[in-house]
Amino acid sequence: MSTSPLPIQCLYNLTSKSHTNLPKTPQSIPSYSTTPFIRCEDQDFRILNLLRQRKTDEAWETYTSITHLPNTTCLSRLVAQLSYQNTPTSLSRARSIVRRLRDLRQLRLLDSNSLGLLAAASSKSSASLSFAASLIHSMLKSGYLPHVKAWSAVVSRLSSSENGSPVEALHLFDTVLRRVSSLPPDAASEARPDSAAFNAALNASANIGDVELFARLFGEMPRFGAKPDVLSYNILIKLCARVGRPDLLVFVLERIIKEGLTPCITTLHSLIAAYVGFGDLDTAEKIIQSMREQKTDLCCILRNSSERIRLDEIDEVFDEVLEGLVKPERESDPPSLPKTYAPDARAYATLMKGYMKSGRVEDVLCTLEVMQREEGSVAAPDHVMYTTAVSALVSAGSMERARRVLAEMARAGQPANRVTYNVLLKGYCQQLQLDKAKDLVREMESDAGIEPDAVTYNTLIDGCILVDDSTGALSYFNEMRARGIALTKVSYTTLMKAFALTGQPKLAQKVFDEMIKDPRVRVDLVAWSMLVEGYCRLGLVEEAKGVVSRMREGGFQPDVCTYGSLANGIAVARKPGEALLLWNEIKERCVKIKAQNDANPPLLVPDEGLLDTLADVCVRAAFFKKALEIVACMEENGISPNKTKYKRIYVEMHSRMFTSKHASKARQDRRSERKRAAEAFKFWLGLPNSYYGSEWRLEPTIRDEYDDSGYVLD
Repeated sequence: MSTSPLPIQCLYNLTSKSHTNLPKTPQSIPSYSTTPFIRCEDQDFRILNLLRQRKTDEAWETYTSITHLPNTTCLSRLVAQLSYQNTPTSLSRARSIVRRLRDLRQLRLLDSNSLGLLAAASSKSSASLSFAASLIHSMLKSGYLPHVKAWSAVVSRLSSSENGSPVEALHLFDTVLRRVSSLPPDAASEARPDSAAFNAALNASANIGDVELFARLFGEMPRFGAKPDVLSYNILIKLCARVGRPDLLVFVLERIIKEGLTPCITTLHSLIAAYVGFGDLDTAEKIIQSMREQKTDLCCILRNSSERIRLDEIDEVFDEVLEGLVKPERESDPPSLPKTYAPDARAYATLMKGYMKSGRVEDVLCTLEVMQREEGSVAAPDHVMYTTAVSALVSAGSMERARRVLAEMARAGQPANRVTYNVLLKGYCQQLQLDKAKDLVREMESDAGIEPDAVTYNTLIDGCILVDDSTGALSYFNEMRARGIALTKVSYTTLMKAFALTGQPKLAQKVFDEMIKDPRVRVDLVAWSMLVEGYCRLGLVEEAKGVVSRMREGGFQPDVCTYGSLANGIAVARKPGEALLLWNEIKERCVKIKAQNDANPPLLVPDEGLLDTLADVCVRAAFFKKALEIVACMEENGISPNKTKYKRIYVEMHSRMFTSKHASKARQDRRSERKRAAEAFKFWLGLPNSYYGSEWRLEPTIRDEYDDSGYVLD
C-alpha cells in the first residue's frame, strides 16, 4: 500500500515561486550564427528566456551547446522543468545535469526545490528509484532539507518495492527524521513529516512484519503534529494480516470508527483481502454480502465470525496502538459503520482469487455471474475478472469451458488482452496440446490483433520442453529474437532447461554464455543451477563441480536444487566418494547458524529428493555410518525414509558382507568399524543383527567383495 504524494505540479509551483525576482531578459539576444563571441551572461539569459516561454527542449539544446556551467537560476529551473515533463527522456536529461554537477562537486548550484522535484519524479519509475533515494541522501549530506512531499514520495515508493527496499525506506525515513529533530521547528517546517510521510514508513514496517517498529512510528506521529488517518489504519490491517492476527482485524475497524474517521472502500478491500489470505472465505463472503445488503453492522458480523483473541507477546504492542480495544474484558457494543458501501469489482475480484486458490472453480464462475447481474458499472466484471475465471478453469484442466469464457468476454464488450491469451496458452502447453497452442497464437495475432510478447514465447518454449522437443524450443527462441522481442531471464533459463533435460549440456553452456553477455539480463542462481543440471544428467560430475566453483566466485551459493542435481549426477556416475564429500558440505550447511557476516553461506533446509539420493548412494556403497547420518537428518526435517527400499538394497547387495572365512586378521580388524556401522544400519532397518541373536540366513546373491556396480564392500 503506497501513500499519495503531492502532484508534481505543486512541487513545480514551489520551484517557480522561488524565481519570481529573476532579471529580465534583454530586448535583443545575440544570434549564435552571426556573433563570433557570446558572453556567458547572454547565454544564461537565452536559456532563462526559453524556460519562461516553457520551451524546455530548446533550453536543453542551448545548455548542451555551451561549454560553461550556467548560473544557479538557470540550472535549477531547467532541472525543475525537465522533471515536471516527467518523461523518460526529460528525466534522463535532468539526471545528466545532476551527475555532471556531482562530478564537478558543484551540486550546490541546484536549489532544494529542483532537486526535490527531480527526486519525486524519479521515484515513480522502478528503474530510477535508487537514483531518487541517493539524491535525497545527497541533499541531506549537502545541508539541504528536501520538502516533505519530495522525500516522502521516495519513501513511499521504496516501502512498496521488493528486494529489500522497505528496509531502505525505513533507513531514509529515519535519516530525515533525525535531521529534522535536530533543528528548530521553524527551520525545518517544510521538511517535517506529515501523515502521508508517516504512512509511507508505517507501510514499510508492515511489509516486513515489524510490529514493534510500527507501534513506535505510530506513537511518534503526535510529536510531529501528524495524526493517524484512515490510511494509517488500513496499513494496520495489512500488518495484522502479515503477522497472522485475524482476531484483531475487527478491532482495527472499530478503532477507525471510534476515532471519528470514515472507513473508505479501501478499508473494506483490505479486510476482504486479509480474510482471503487467512483462508477464511466464509468471513470474506459475509463482508461482501453485508455490503450488497447495505448493512452497517459489519463490526458485529466480524465479532461473531472472528476467532477468540490470543494472548501472547504481540498483544501488548497492538494494545498500545488500539488503545485498549483488544483487552478481553472489554465488552462494549460494537459500533456501526457511518455509511453503507456497495461491493465493487475489486472486492469481487479478491474473493474470486480466494476461490481460485482453494480450487473452488464453480464459486469463481458463480461470482462472475453475480457481478454480471449487479446494477451499475462499479461492479461490472472487467477483463481482470474474466481472466481470473479463465485461469481458474485452466488450472482445473477445463480448457473448453475456458474458451467459452473467452467468447463471453467478447460478447460482454470486454475483449481479451494478451494476459488472457497467455493464460489459455499455458493451459494448452501443460496439457501437451501444442497444436492448439499454436492455433491460439495465430488467433491472437490475426483475430485480436495482439502481438505475442516474451511471456508468450517463454510459454511455448516450456511447452516444447514438456514434449522433449528441444529443436522446437530453439526455433521459438530464435523467432523471438528475430521479431525484436527482448529476451528475458526466463527465456534463457527455459531454453537452457530444454538442452539440459535432453542431455545437451554444451548447448546449455552456449545459451548461458550468451545470457552473460546480454546487458539486459542478470544471471541468477536458477541459471547456474540449470547449467549444473545439464552436466549432472550425463554424470559429468567434474564439469558440474567446475560450474559450482565459478558460481561461488560470482557470489552465489548452491541451494537445494543445485545440491540435488549434484547428487543425481554422482548417482549416475557411480562415484560414492563424491557423495561423501557432498554430504559433509550439506551437513555443515544444515547445522551452521547463519552469522551476521554475509560471507557465510545461509542455512540450508534439505528436501526429500536430495537426502534420499545421497542415502541411496551410501547404502549401495556400504557407507552405512553416513547412511545413518543422512536418514537421521531426514527424520529431523520431518521426512520419512523409505525403509523398504533401503532394506531391499541391503538384502540384494550386502547380505554376504564380512563372511569371508579366509580373511586375514589385519583385514578383519580393518573391517570391524564398518561391521559395527552395518549392524547399526540393520538394526535401524529392523533386520536381524548382532543386537539380537538369530539364525537368520540368506542365500548369497552377489560376490563377496564387490557389488554389481563395482563398489568395494570391504
